[in-house]
This record gives sequence, C-alpha cells and structure tokens, in this order.
Amino acid sequence: MPAPANASADHIRDVNERYHDVAARDYDAKWGIDFGQIGRDQTRQKLRKALGGAEPPRFERALEIGAGTGYFSLNLMQEGVVGELVATDISTGMLETLTGNAERLGLSDRVRTEHTDAERLPFEDGSFDLVFGHAVLHHIPNLDVAFGEFRRVLRPGGTIAFCGEPSRHGDRLAAIPKRLGAAMAPLWRRVVGASARNGAGAHAGHEHEHEAEGHALEAVVDVHAFEPDDLRRLIADAGFERIHLGGEELLANVWGWWLRTLEATAEPEEVPLRWRQFAFHSYIALQRVDVALLEPRLPAGLFYNLVLSARKPA
Repeated sequence: MPAPANASADHIRDVNERYHDVAARDYDAKWGIDFGQIGRDQTRQKLRKALGGAEPPRFERALEIGAGTGYFSLNLMQEGVVGELVATDISTGMLETLTGNAERLGLSDRVRTEHTDAERLPFEDGSFDLVFGHAVLHHIPNLDVAFGEFRRVLRPGGTIAFCGEPSRHGDRLAAIPKRLGAAMAPLWRRVVGASARNGAGAHAGHEHEHEAEGHALEAVVDVHAFEPDDLRRLIADAGFERIHLGGEELLANVWGWWLRTLEATAEPEEVPLRWRQFAFHSYIALQRVDVALLEPRLPAGLFYNLVLSARKPA
C-alpha cells in the first residue's frame, strides 16, 4: 500500500533507511534470494523483458539504484551482462550485505558501493552506460527528480532499466492472497506440523521485536504503485526516448503471496522440507505459465509488477 499522503519526503527517506537496515539482517533468507543458476536465469530474463525482449548486451559501467543485497546486479555480473558496478542504496545495512555477497562470489574487485539517495547522485555527468534497479522506484518520494538524475549520469545513448515495480492493480490484487493466507494459516500449520511464531524465549522475543519494527516501518516505505501510462509519461518528461513498458507475474505472484503469508506465521525451522520444495517448484511452474501464456497477451497494468527501459538521446 502507498505511504500516507501526509508523509514528507525527508520522513520517507529516513524510514526507508531504518526499514532496510532492519530488513538487511535476514533479507536474502526471507525472500529466497539465489546467486546460483536460478538467480542468474531469473535476473537475465527480467532484464530481457525490460528491454522489450532483446537479449541484454554487455554494459561495461553500470549504476544500480537501491541495490539492496545485490540480487539483481551481482547475478547480472555473473552472467557477463554488467562489467564494473557501482551499487547505491540508502541503507548501509543492505550495502554491507551486498559487499559480503560480492566477496563470496569473487566479484568484489569490480564492485564499489555508495551510500546515497537516488535524488542526489554524487557522480559526474555521463558516467554510466546503464542505470538500473529492481523493486526500488516505488520507494523514491520524488521520482521526477530521480529520473532527472538518472538521465544526467548516463552517457549519451545510455540505458535505464527497472524491474519489479508494483502496478496499482497488482497492489490491490496482492491483498486477496494475503488475507486468504492469514485466514488459512492455523489449519495449514496443523497440516504441515509447524507451530505458530510466538516469540518463546529471550532470543525469539528479540527477533519478534525486530520483525514488528519492520512491519511498522513498511507502511511508510512503499510510496507508489504505478499505472503504466503515468509511469510512461514520467519517463518521457525526464527526456528519455525509446520507452518500453511491460508487465510480469500474475498467477505466480498471487500464489507466491499466499505461500509467503502462510510461511510467515510458522517457526521457520519447523516448516517441512517437502513443503518448501512444493512451494518453490509450484511458484516456478506458475512463473512459466505467466511468461508463456499471459505476459505476451495481457495489458501490462493487469500484472503484479511492471518492467521498463528507455534510452537517453545520443
């Protein structure tokens, strides 16, 4: 859901930083972030969709906005799509996790991090071939300012590409499986033999305080949900051309939110491996249905996420 209308841009930035510092502690585990072949295939496919179906070229120098723990950029580096990376985020916690992931993957010699705001990028004009991000635009208060900065730091003819941005329809649609999952959770836990997350013990109590803090901040950090035409106008007004905008994930996201809502109510170590395998493989199967049957045929605004790309004039 979008942030409260009376929230100031400075307040949203402050809460974004605190929320993502909290989330960084277990972000990769919570969202099933993968840096193996699955993650590499996922990110390459996402970028291909954003580019309108074209195979991604190699971008020698790239700037990631809201890089988080490195899911998008580090996988694309492993795929040979990104050469040198400057990863930015408003959260130092996220950047610390990204640095650790880059070291583990043997990429740290080509990765630099910068703790900065997307609306005030500390880079020279024309510094990058690609400005990109995943699930970040909806967190930025003043998108017109941010897109102006993206254009400024791109070289002439450079590309912007963003994936994982919530559509208004998708944002409303996600509420249905979340409510259904919450209602079904007690029955599901009995079936799989998992107990409710109840914070028993001092360590668990601390973890649940941390989780509660995250939920409280989450209501502020999601600033936007997008209509495709509004997003297209915003990009055009910033001076970009060759704009492509598409949608991704419909069935997979409805199913995925139901699964996540159920699993969030149980003690993680008690969720059976067989359930986790079922959840993962069924989600991937529905992703394939979306890609093969729905994404080529339905309007972008019907999907949960929007993907986009555009070029700075040469």
